[in-house]
Amino acid sequence: MIWINFLHCYQPANSDAHVIEEATAKSYERIVRALEDHPEIKFTMNISGCLFLRWDELGYFDLIDRLKKLIEKKQLEITGTVAYHPALPLISEKEAELQIKENEDILQKYFGKNFKPRGFFIPEMMYKKDVARIIKKMGYEWIVLDEIAKAGRLNEVEFDKIYQDKFSKLKIIFRDRKLSKSYVPETILRLLNSKKEGIAITATDGELYGLRHEDPTREFEKLLKRDDLKTLTVSEFIDRNEDLEKIKPVNCSWESTKDELAQKKPYALWYDKKNKIQTKLWELANLAYKTSEKYKNDGSYHWSRWHLVRGLASCTFWWASAKDFRLFGSISWNPDEIERGANELIRSIRALDDIATRKTKIKAEKLYIKIKRMVWEKHWTYYWKKQ
Repeated sequence: MIWINFLHCYQPANSDAHVIEEATAKSYERIVRALEDHPEIKFTMNISGCLFLRWDELGYFDLIDRLKKLIEKKQLEITGTVAYHPALPLISEKEAELQIKENEDILQKYFGKNFKPRGFFIPEMMYKKDVARIIKKMGYEWIVLDEIAKAGRLNEVEFDKIYQDKFSKLKIIFRDRKLSKSYVPETILRLLNSKKEGIAITATDGELYGLRHEDPTREFEKLLKRDDLKTLTVSEFIDRNEDLEKIKPVNCSWESTKDELAQKKPYALWYDKKNKIQTKLWELANLAYKTSEKYKNDGSYHWSRWHLVRGLASCTFWWASAKDFRLFGSISWNPDEIERGANELIRSIRALDDIATRKTKIKAEKLYIKIKRMVWEKHWTYYWKKQ
């Protein structure tokens, strides 16, 4: 069996230090150590720029150096992305380009001034053709999408094929959703034991490997010792396949359902018009963005933007969705995390010194207070008992 394993490693830029440290100890260092112990194993990984910044702040220089060595050995392939993990289809193209460029600058800081990934990870695999065109324009060759992106339903993908987006000309590989939704090492071990062959393409959060699934019997490490398993990076897999099938991907995310797409809700977990908290959060986010952009000459613009990019992170809106996954976690509702994001957005406006922002600040404060009231009323009247 050939396994193409794509790992997405991300922690919000404003996470508490102990959260970063726990994820690093349980998952990220485990993955790096596994690659070091098995020189024949290869993975493709996205590490959001904001996680590198937090590692730097917390002194994880040895871990970054170990990652660099794995890249040099061609065991590890790193992709591009946006620095602070926003929902790309829901923000401006200008902001998308700024964050892609900032992420490139962060990668070059640690891996060399000429470092340029071939592939790109779209946060939450939120596909939109306009987003794909930006990615192509900025010099990337391929993306990974969930299999539902091919035709708006599952079980339509031939995983041994390479596809091409007719809109952007980006090459595409699709992840196997069912396989990716399991504890992948355990599932692949079971497939190998049943003599299954072929291609297995998985794409998961890196935190699955230790933080979200403890794996007491170390199935991950057992899998990497198998002689009947071969691994490839995404770029290696693409280079082995010359024939491309051209397709028009549908707008979706890696969590989209067939029903959501039929209802034209491709990004329902982050923006559902029926979700009043999400709509108010986006109202505040758009106000913060427009205000910050309007006052670029303000002496505190740097701090306005510092808060803005943290508030625009997809987590701010995801935690307001209240969808019940029950997969290595609980309901996607957390009032503290919603409030954390809203705090960043209001601080983006508060940070500006210009006296002309007074009316905007009052408008924003009223909206912010309304969001806080909605969140906590909803929590104590309903979701508190559902946890």
